[in-house]
Amino acid sequence: MTGEAMPDPVPVPITGELDLHMFRPSDLGELLPAYFTECRARGIHRVRVVHGKGTGTLRTTVHTLLRRCQQVRGFSACDEMNGSWGATWVELLP
Repeated sequence: MTGEAMPDPVPVPITGELDLHMFRPSDLGELLPAYFTECRARGIHRVRVVHGKGTGTLRTTVHTLLRRCQQVRGFSACDEMNGSWGATWVELLP
């Protein structure tokens, strides 16, 4: 340890939309389940996860994590009005 203080966590508003552009891919394994837990606690059962279009690597990572997440009922690409293949609708279990 170099004596540098760890940055304070940034609070993420629980709105039913999670934009991943501000997060590192290595954070997603903890971020997605934690965010979904908070959504479910607030009665939010449909979440739009924005991962961007780019090369598709982040989308693939997100979909892999969604398949493993026990809180997820299902997921699908958003329609053209909601981000197309740059975002994913996630249906959470009640």
